[in-house]
Amino acid sequence: MSLYYSILNKNGFLKEVIKGWLISTSPSARSGDSTIWYASFWEFCALYCNVRFGEQWHLSPEQSLLLHAENTVIPAQMVIYSPHGTNHSLNLLFCTSLYDLRQRDVPPASAVSNKNGLRLFSPAAALVRVPESFLNRYPIETQVVLESLQDATDILRRLLDGGRTVKAGLIAGALRRLRHTDIADEIVNTMRAASYDVRESDPFSPEQTFGILPVSVPPLVARIQAMWKAMRELVIEVFPTPPGLPRSKRSYLTFVDDLYKSDAYHSLSIEGYSVSSKLIERVQEGDWDPEHHDDDRKNRDALAARGYWQAFQRVKAAVSEIISGANAGALVRTAHREWYRELFQPCVAAGLISATALAGYRNDAVYLRTSRYVPPRWEAARDAMPALFDLLKNEQHPGVRAVLGHWMFGYVHPYPDGNGRMARPPHTSVDPHKY
Repeated sequence: MSLYYSILNKNGFLKEVIKGWLISTSPSARSGDSTIWYASFWEFCALYCNVRFGEQWHLSPEQSLLLHAENTVIPAQMVIYSPHGTNHSLNLLFCTSLYDLRQRDVPPASAVSNKNGLRLFSPAAALVRVPESFLNRYPIETQVVLESLQDATDILRRLLDGGRTVKAGLIAGALRRLRHTDIADEIVNTMRAASYDVRESDPFSPEQTFGILPVSVPPLVARIQAMWKAMRELVIEVFPTPPGLPRSKRSYLTFVDDLYKSDAYHSLSIEGYSVSSKLIERVQEGDWDPEHHDDDRKNRDALAARGYWQAFQRVKAAVSEIISGANAGALVRTAHREWYRELFQPCVAAGLISATALAGYRNDAVYLRTSRYVPPRWEAARDAMPALFDLLKNEQHPGVRAVLGHWMFGYVHPYPDGNGRMARPPHTSVDPHKY
């Protein structure tokens, strides 16, 4: 390692993954913080495999299928197939590893696709190679990939090559469960025409629910639609019958106001801000003068508290419209942009962040501290948000809107910052008929 790299490494700007391989980090990173590594994981794997194996490598069919379905959780072990593999596990940072599995036969180019620098089995090639247990364990991912097939051609070619009768029966059974009877029939009839005995078998659990996904939607859109359908009944089961709108709009909004201090304290603290009840109360009461007080103009925590107060007022206005009869999903589609602007306006006004921060959805990657989950690419997030608001608009059960809307907003993570604060609604678990 050169002197230059030694100095950067010593001062916390670089971190060694394995001998000879470094990733950039920050001297301010906390000890044990895995964020930098998880942010670099996929790129590291692609570069490492290209250097070691050239073009003769690809991810396992299981990992390929997960990535095609936009499941980007960092795996504990990444399995790489290559004729140059040594069946060796390479230990990486934070209990992750890369296992290079030796595979003598190199799949044809038509069976491999490139996604963000990673060499994956194509969707059809991955489906015919994963075991039945995988289809059962990952029903949503399996549905998303099956729904991406325009017809049976690609998958039939691979089923016929080698007479994969058991897998043909499983895939046909899965397609029939998803109500794609035409493709299921084509697979079964074609296999039988080639003298293969195919017996259909549904790989999914009986309790698994599936919705009909629109044709030709981006994988992330299909994924959130499938997750919504699969999870909504679980939410309904644990929620009481919706009590309806409150009797007194004024009393209910007073109740929302009363929640502010506790809500602001906890939501800001979760994000790492050092706020106190006194600071929150001062901002709430209007004792805020950034023109004449440096602390109000420059203090990061005070600016965050002020932004939260401004955003809270906009949320309260939206709540007022909703309890007057407005469709919550339709209203939030537009209102959430207002919430975001109010959240960061004080920091922009103080010159701490650029005015471009108010532009809207992110145009770069984001990562969640200490989490193996990597939010979708920014391009995919742009597709997902309109689909999420369609789901909110069309959902009749308020409990489902609250739980899945909150969770999926964080899942998509559309903004460069503030996603958690925007996704967390004020805690209003109270009988609205009291108001």
